[in-house]
Amino acid sequence: MTTLSYIIWNANPEIFTLPIPFIDKELTLRWYGLLFALGFLISQQILYYMFKKEGKPEQDVDTLTIYMVVATVIGARLGHVLFYEPEKYLAHPLNILKVWEGGLASHGGAIGILFALWLYSRKKKHGQNYLQTLDRIVILVALTGALIRFGNMMNSEIIGKPTNSDYGVVFARNVTEILKSDGNIEDIDYVKNDSLPAENGLQPIKILLQFKKDEANDYRTYDQHMRGVVANELSSNEYVQEHIVQTGELNYRVTYDESGTYYGIIYTYAVARHPGQLYESVSCLLLFGFLLWLWFKYKVNLPEGRLFGIFLIVCFGMRIVWEFFKENQVEFENALPLNMGQLLSIPLVLAGFYFLIRSFRKPQQE
Repeated sequence: MTTLSYIIWNANPEIFTLPIPFIDKELTLRWYGLLFALGFLISQQILYYMFKKEGKPEQDVDTLTIYMVVATVIGARLGHVLFYEPEKYLAHPLNILKVWEGGLASHGGAIGILFALWLYSRKKKHGQNYLQTLDRIVILVALTGALIRFGNMMNSEIIGKPTNSDYGVVFARNVTEILKSDGNIEDIDYVKNDSLPAENGLQPIKILLQFKKDEANDYRTYDQHMRGVVANELSSNEYVQEHIVQTGELNYRVTYDESGTYYGIIYTYAVARHPGQLYESVSCLLLFGFLLWLWFKYKVNLPEGRLFGIFLIVCFGMRIVWEFFKENQVEFENALPLNMGQLLSIPLVLAGFYFLIRSFRKPQQE
């Protein structure tokens, strides 16, 4: 491998923004929200197909979808509040409602789904008891989980630990937003710098800044901005330092083109990290494919709890593994032998083994 094997990730989490007439507000569509919604929309279509093949009332799919959406959002939000930041939200309870600010826990979503499907199955018969329903739904949960984790990738969140090698992903989006926050920079790009060797596991890159055009400014203005604001952010901002490590004085130059547009070029080092979101996304996608194949094999003759057990073992077993490659979400986890995500996954994996073994011993029931 070479110093050029890592990937620089600077994706914009926003797809587009539209002004809302008369109220001076904007509507922003984000990749995370789109992928989250697509998970449920695609799952609903797959459910229609499954219900049709198994001779179940297709109108039940709409009811089941509502149960799933509400349970996932409420469960995931309350899970984050209770498992990760209870003191923060109990001090300001109304902030619990601000789901758009982030903070969803997959374990909370799982608990919410388990409860909602229990409520749903109480009203249904003929192939829709609790375990039979769970066996079908976990196929779709795996698919939705894959899309949501890719949404985390688009948000550059839930980042992995440094790889300390030339493999990994440089998550540059936080750096972009912080450097552009003072309003003087028009655009930022990042390119690999093959003229320098890696240093202590850090990867050499060039940060390319395009300044906003202002005829009142000259070379000295932009040079001072580089030596002042930019140098300070790179050397002291903790969020920048998670991804960019500036060693010594800022190594830079300022240039301009024939149109009078000024540019700054910074020679520095970046932290390549494990793409933990992609690890989980790919795992969930493969699990979805395997569970769907098993459903095609058995359909109405599927042993109760078989897919549910496999889902719990694989999904949350892999969650335990991938957490070793990810940064902890909240500070108190640093003092734990396993982080919160791993601790919450252990009982779910054990439950998975119970249901899997049960599916081989217990005869199929209607």
